[in-house]
Order: sequence, then structure tokens, then C-alpha cells
Amino acid sequence: MPPFVESNPLSHTFNHNNIVTIDVGGTPFQTTKQTLKQAGSNSLFSTIYNNFEYNCNSIPFIDRDPEIFSILLSLLRTGNLPSKAKNFDIQDLIFEAKFYGVEQLVLNSELNPSQFMPFDLEKSVLLPLCGRNSVTSICTTDNGAVQVAHGCKITCFDWSLKRKSTILTEFAVIDSMLCLDSRMLAIGATDFSGLQILDVVDGCARKNVNWDNVTKSGSTVQAIGSSNELLFTSFESCRRNSNCIMIYDINDDFKPVSKIGHYEIFGAELDSAIPATKLRWLPSYNLLMSAGSHSGPSSVLGNIKFWDLRSGNAVWEIKENVDCFSDITVSDSLSAIFKVGVHSGEVFLADLRYIGADNAWFCLGDERKVKNGKKEGIGCKIESHGNQVFCTKGGNVELWSEVLINSKNGKFRPEDRVFRKNFMGRAKDYCGDRITHFGFGGNRMFVTRKDQQYVEVWQSSVKGF
Repeated sequence: MPPFVESNPLSHTFNHNNIVTIDVGGTPFQTTKQTLKQAGSNSLFSTIYNNFEYNCNSIPFIDRDPEIFSILLSLLRTGNLPSKAKNFDIQDLIFEAKFYGVEQLVLNSELNPSQFMPFDLEKSVLLPLCGRNSVTSICTTDNGAVQVAHGCKITCFDWSLKRKSTILTEFAVIDSMLCLDSRMLAIGATDFSGLQILDVVDGCARKNVNWDNVTKSGSTVQAIGSSNELLFTSFESCRRNSNCIMIYDINDDFKPVSKIGHYEIFGAELDSAIPATKLRWLPSYNLLMSAGSHSGPSSVLGNIKFWDLRSGNAVWEIKENVDCFSDITVSDSLSAIFKVGVHSGEVFLADLRYIGADNAWFCLGDERKVKNGKKEGIGCKIESHGNQVFCTKGGNVELWSEVLINSKNGKFRPEDRVFRKNFMGRAKDYCGDRITHFGFGGNRMFVTRKDQQYVEVWQSSVKGF
């Protein structure tokens, strides 16, 4: 928060006891005690403030770059980096910010998710990967870092995208991966038993957890999700005759808390045979979404459930039997579920404000394609970020945004919601192989493509490195 929060921003100007003078590299700077406080108690600015309190006549000297200091001082004053910060390499700014103890302030300002501008994203950087394996999973952090699984390896790029490290795991292929914080990753595979918690800083496994099913045959990970306190893992027994969702306490060394959706499979009970392959937490509704599908001889079937963790019961179930999802996501900010149909390749919406409704889906695109018998949606991916929905079609990315309109008599119906589609990037960004994974971190979008050994970074053309 900027230091001047009073109605009169000049109220401190005439109080000479409030003015602090600092000499940086021979250049004098004057600021206020309130501005210095914005840096936090563990910063060098706090030390300057405390020294000023005891000796008002001394002028501290700091043998550092005065130009970069002026940028950091402007950040403390306004809460944002000034435009002249673009003239410096971000790495230099962070290096100086570490000296002053305000690195996190710079990161929050430069890579703040609120500065994500979806309509202005374009492909800007390629992150190369070692080896010949294609990408099998990616995950991101809020400060714009990205972790990439390829083969038995995980390559971690920090927020600057200039420093990377590679970790070898015991999995042959990593199918599921989730960032729990800037240090810990949860990883799993569909052909190797157990969930592993990795410390990416030390490059080692911190903990292994498993689900002890009835047959004691080991359990493979099908999906991973999390809330602020809990880790959710979808397990399937190695014999594929049982599945469940385990819940672990992140803050208590990943001790098991409870189990939901436990199914022992007998005979041809197809519904119970489908494990959850996607898990998403909805904080506003305090519900966990699980979704899974199964490709049969004639069509693709699936189900979507919303779980109340307190009771352990599903409060809403949608059975997919017409145009089952090729991929699915849920948006807390838009209060909706979005899917891309495996047959039509079109985007559908189900409004969460009408939980329990029958025939919940309505098509945002061309509804005539729903029953065309083809499978145009195979391989399509869909994710929500902020107030937008992103859907991949081959090598392209569609951006769906809601158009706000006035309702009649103040009553809203799901079919009254209007979304418009745009294509992202410039013409040069459209060409490329099929997109296999994508995710969002800070003000960036990360994209991987079939059979490629690199990650595309999409950023705003207005603000970037």
C-alpha cells in the first residue's frame, strides 16, 4: 500500500522530523519514514528507519547503484514499478532488491497475476528441455515459475526463466504434477504405485504416500488437486478393481484425513470403474469437483461429481453420455463448469448457481455439431484463469470471455449467459503442432506441443521482460 493514505497527501511535507535523507552511490535521496516502512521489518530500509529514529542528524551512505535505488524507492512510494524499470534487466532489479531485502515486492509487482492481460498475450520465449522425451505434465506458481515433467525428469524454471534445474525421479513417466508451494511438488504416475512429495530446492523426495486398497496390490495416481490446507489424490488399484479419492493434511506432514468416493468394482459396474482423472477445489462453494471418463466400444462415457468434504457425500452428479468431455475445468470466479465435447469439439457451460439442475449443459458454440458422430474434440484442452476460459483446438488457443448483459426482472438463467470467442496471439503464433499442455503463472501462459522438447512462454506485448 502507498504510504500516503490520508486525505491530504501533503500532510507530511512540512514535518522536517519525518524526512529521511539517504546517500546512495553519491546521489542524495529524500523520502519519508512512512515510505521506508513499506519495505517491511526485515529490510535494509527498516534498518535505515531505526537508525534515523536514534540519530536524526546522520545521513546513511549506501555504496550501490543510485539509478536502480530510485526504481525501488518509487516502488515503495506507489506500490508499482515505474515505467523506467523497463530499461533494466529484471535480473539486475532482483539482484539489487535482494540486497535491500525487498525482492518479494519486486516479484509481486512485475509478475502479479492481476497484470495478466489475456487479449494481449503472444508467444515471446522458448524454454528448451534436455533429452528427447516429450512433456507429460506441467505446473506453475503464482510468481511465474514453471515445472515441466518429461520422461523421468522434472525441469524447474524459476520466476526469471533464466535459471533452471533438473531433478531425476524414480518414475518412468510422470503423468500428474501439482505445485504445493514454491518448494514442494506432488507427483504421480498411472503405471507406478504411490504419490511422491518432492523438494525441488534440495532435489529429493520428502515423503511417499499410498492408498492401501483391499487387495494390497498397490495404487497408482490418476489426478492431484489441493486447497490451501488439503491435498486431494485420486488413486486406482494396480489391478483396476477399486478406486478412491484420498485427502491429506498439507500442514501436518501429509497425514491422511479422510477418504471419499471409494468404489470396489464387481462385474460390469461401469460407473464405479471410472476413477477421477481431474480434481479441482472450489473455495467459494467449499466443494471438490472430480471428473473421469471411459472410452467404450461405441462412445465415451463419464461422470462429474461435487463432493462435500464434511459429509463425504456427492451433492451433485452429472452423467456424461451424449457429448462427454474431452477435457473439463471449473471456474470459481465465473461460477461455472466448462467442458469441451469429445464429439463436437465445442465448449459447453454448466452454471454452478443451479447445482442439481437436470440437463445442466448448454453450448457456447455451434450446437449443431453435438450429434455429428465425429470426435472433433479428441486432444482438446480447456482451462479457466481469472474471468476467461482458454480452449485449445489443435495448435491454436481460443479465448472465451463473458459479455455482461442486463437480465430481465433481475432473474438470471444459465442459457442467458453470453460468451464470445477470440483467437489468441498473432498469425505467426497459430502455426504449430497440437497443444498438449498449458498452464498459467504470474502474468504468463505456458504452452507445450506434441513431440516438442521445449515450453512456449506467452506474455503481454505491453509489459514484459
